[in-house]
Formats: sequence, structure tokens, C-alpha cells
Amino acid sequence: MNAEHYDDIIIGGGKAGKTLAPDLVAAGRKTALIERSLTNIGGGCINLACIPTKTMVASAEVAEIVRNSSAYGIKTGVPIVDLPSVIQRKRAVVRGMREMNLHNLETALDCDLIIGTGQFTAAKTLAVTTDEGNTRYLTAERFFINTGTRPLIPTILGLQEAGFLTSESIMELETLPEHLIVLGSGYIGLEFAQMFRRFGCRVTVIGRGGQILSSQDSDMAIAVQTLLERNGIEFMLDARVLKVARLGNKTILHVGSTEGEIQLQGSHLLIAVGRAPNSEALNLSAAEIATDTRGFIQVNERLETNISGIWALGDINGGPQYTHISLDDYRIVKANLLDGGNRNTGDRPVPSCLFIEPELAHVGLTETEARQQGYEIRVAKLEAAAIPRAKTLGQTEGVLKAIVDAETGLILGCSLLCHAAGEMISTVQMVMQAKLPYTGLRDGVLTHPTMTEGLNLLFSKL
Repeated sequence: MNAEHYDDIIIGGGKAGKTLAPDLVAAGRKTALIERSLTNIGGGCINLACIPTKTMVASAEVAEIVRNSSAYGIKTGVPIVDLPSVIQRKRAVVRGMREMNLHNLETALDCDLIIGTGQFTAAKTLAVTTDEGNTRYLTAERFFINTGTRPLIPTILGLQEAGFLTSESIMELETLPEHLIVLGSGYIGLEFAQMFRRFGCRVTVIGRGGQILSSQDSDMAIAVQTLLERNGIEFMLDARVLKVARLGNKTILHVGSTEGEIQLQGSHLLIAVGRAPNSEALNLSAAEIATDTRGFIQVNERLETNISGIWALGDINGGPQYTHISLDDYRIVKANLLDGGNRNTGDRPVPSCLFIEPELAHVGLTETEARQQGYEIRVAKLEAAAIPRAKTLGQTEGVLKAIVDAETGLILGCSLLCHAAGEMISTVQMVMQAKLPYTGLRDGVLTHPTMTEGLNLLFSKL
């Protein structure tokens, strides 16, 4: 075996990996990045998740604006959704971003961007099957695993035979579903549910728990469900799919619920129950890299695995599955290995946003979590309709909620269900990171009329 030796090898070019590679090269490290295909350059966010879904969400939002334009004094016809054109627009956006990332990596890595799949044969040795069918053996002082996740497919009787859609395949449909059934009531399922409802489809969401969005406080989850129900989306909660069958052009689900077993028929079934790690093909056991029971690579607060010189970054390490967290994983590794720093994942804020309309953005603790951790808290709530900008936009649905430490006045957490919540939450996060009391937002001079001005009103409720 003639092995090629590198200083650093990155397996997977998601947000953390593709950002780290040029820095390692600039630091004089001989670096290779391995990606399984050219169509995956840039990682899952660009090609399969954040970017394509939000591009399609934007198309669905335009359809809804046209549908309701008379409320703004503008007369239009009923929107006609040309799904193939929606898909082509999505592909064009993805292609442009992928090509930009390919250019950046080729510029930084030259021939050391390797297209193929790798598996460990020992702790510091990798066998790579290239897209040309050859096998290359690579060794390195350090490895960075950034292989991401894929849709999790549950074990349900008849599911494979009946067929189903995932968050990836649904974005390649050429015709609109007559009745889309969504299995899963988390972020992925709800974004597609509203998207296809706005495209004109009947949509039913099945959730296994008693509330949607299990990580949120019940009042916020109920508020989201209520507005989606007003959109015409149907919900079945406390429900478990027992069996799936395909009969003609119908998918038939046998669902166990609090009312007993019922049958539900739809034209298409979307599976959106979570994500599974892309770890099996890596042959991690050969390197003795530890994983949890689900296959996610275990790391410490510095993102180090149990094997010295091997790190796991992004979704594969089982942390919060957001691109901005993968980016921060990169920052931690860069700070510690290249900049002489001492960073870790402890106490970093984890903002999130559910891209429905209105958006649900969150950072910090929920009310439930704050009480469980023993804080004495004050809770502020504000209807989105109270914000002047919301009135001018005709976007008055939603509610804002903040959790404040009663003793220190510091903001412990915030959930915003309102128009532009994903932008507004960053203002709250900056105040939290600066450890300013809530009065900084209550008394801050914020531009009028903007949605962010609603933070003045929210914190004035305390």
C-alpha cells in the first residue's frame, strides 16, 4: 500500500469543512478535502436543506401574497403555481452557490479536492474510492469529520413498499400533490406543510407527541398550530402510524390515536421525523472512534473525539443541527489549532428559526427550561398585532415572549412568533451575549416603524 501523506484531511465539505480547508492551507498545512460527489460540494445546507427549502418557501410566500392581494387594495387573479418553474428557480439558486463553493475550494486546494468516498482502515489511515473507481490510501496527522446527516426513515410496516417522499425528494416533484400527508411535526415537517398548503394542496400533519414543536413551550407551540390551522392545515397529534399501503394513486395510513385506529388517505406521504448521521460508510470502528447509540460521533467541548488528532464538526457530532452551529464549530477548531485560542462549545447561544410565515425564532431558555433550572423568572408577552409595523404590513398574527431573570434583569430566553422574527432575534441575542439587562431593549431607541421596535413594547410589559 502506497499511502499519500497529508498534514490534515477533511472528510465532507459542509459549512465547517469547506470553511476550515482554506485556512489550513493558508497556514502552510498540506490539506485534502474529500467530498462524495461534485453535486454535493458545499454540503447539505446549500444542496439539500437550508438554501433550496427557503428558496421554495419564498415562492410559496409570493403565491400567498397574490392570493390575498385584494386585502391590500390590489386586484389580481387566483395564483397559478407552476411547480416545474418553482423547481427550476430552486435549482438555479443552488447551482450558483455550489459553483461558487467549488471555485473557492479548487482555488484553495487545487488537486487536493478529492471526489470520492472514504473509510477508515486505521485511526489515521483512510481508503478513498474515487469517482473514477480507483482507491487511494491517505494518511494524515489530523482528521476533521464533517459528513453531516440524511433524512431518518422510521421502521413502519409497508412503508418501503408503499413509497414515500423525504425532505430531499419532495423538492424535485413536478406536479403538486392533491393531499400531502406529513409524518413529523417538527421544523422540517411544518415548513413543507405550509409551503405546499400555500401552493394549493390539502395538507395533513401527523405528530407522535401531544404538541407540535416539542422543544418549545406549549403556549408557543399552540400559537403556531393555531395559525397553521387557520391556513387550512389539518393536524393529528398523539398519533402513531402502524402500517402504510399503496392502492392505486392513494397512500393509505393506518394510524393509532387516542380515538383508536383510523385510516387516512392521501396522494403523497412526506417522512419528516428527524435526521440520521452519515457515519456508517466511514468504518469508524477501524479507527476506534466512539459513537452514541444513534451513530453520531461523540465529542468533547473542544469537538475532539476520543482519538487524539480527530475532530467531528457539524451535524455529525450530534449537536444542534443548524448551519450556523457548524460554522461556529469551525471557529472553535480554528481558534484552538491556528490562533492559539482556547474556545469550546460551552454556553454558546443557539438561535433557531422556523421558516413559516410568520416565522418562529428562538434563543436561550424556554420558560419551562428556566423554571426547571431553578430560576426565579419574569415573563413578558406581547401580541404581534400591537406592533405598528405589523399593522402596516398586514402581518399581525403571532406572539412575542421573553424570559427574564427576576434577580439580575438578564434575558434568559426569547421566542418570537411574528413577521421577520428571524432577523429580530439577533438583536435579542446580542443583548444577551453582552449581558445587558432587559432594560437595554425596553429603553433602546429603535427605528420606527420597524418590527424590531416591537422589542421596546415586549420588554415594557415587565
